[in-house]
Amino acid sequence: MREILGRRRRLLFRRKGMPAPLEAALTCATAWQWPVLPGVGLKTSGGRGDRGHGCACPDPECAVPGAHPFDPGLLAATTDERMVRWWWANRPTAPIVLANGDTAPCAVSLPAAAAERALVALDEMGMRLGPVVATPTRWSLLVAPYTLERLGELLFAKDWVPSSLRFHGEGGYLVLPPSEAAGGQVRWERAPLPGSASPWLPDVEAVVDALVEASTSAPDGGSRLAY
Repeated sequence: MREILGRRRRLLFRRKGMPAPLEAALTCATAWQWPVLPGVGLKTSGGRGDRGHGCACPDPECAVPGAHPFDPGLLAATTDERMVRWWWANRPTAPIVLANGDTAPCAVSLPAAAAERALVALDEMGMRLGPVVATPTRWSLLVAPYTLERLGELLFAKDWVPSSLRFHGEGGYLVLPPSEAAGGQVRWERAPLPGSASPWLPDVEAVVDALVEASTSAPDGGSRLAY
């Protein structure tokens, strides 16, 4: 069964009396065994605790405001329920950061406009996709874990790969829904199936192959995705 479209059916994390970020973090960590930790989040502005658009980290020129680990660092990511509950009890609106690699999902991301067209093209090709995370600027297709060595071999074997693709692999991280960063809300474009033991993930090579094919299969010989 293909992963469902996020806009048609939402994955409901919230239990009675539990904030959505905590419920989502617990689902990732305990049901799916994906190691997570809280992101740095956005700094507060004004006198009522309203969140602004700047990063809460000390770097005034932060490249990814709110959407990265800080304290604790990425190596602290865990599947331990007690730790996850403690983190989000102290910071209930913290973004959910997934540590990629090892047994956790990795991802391939591309610009939002191209990604929307890519999903249509991949559906037409019969490509089975897993969950897709969307931000206002980029969408990330979750894939099965891969090592940096394997990714290097995969890319070396290709004559051409779209330069706008980014790879979130071993040692990297990805912000998951429902989180908020300076760029806007993080959401599921295609949500994991509710109640599944662990979301199905495609192989990274299959996804890259399909994206390359979709990029070079326009009737006029150009790109269908316009990266």
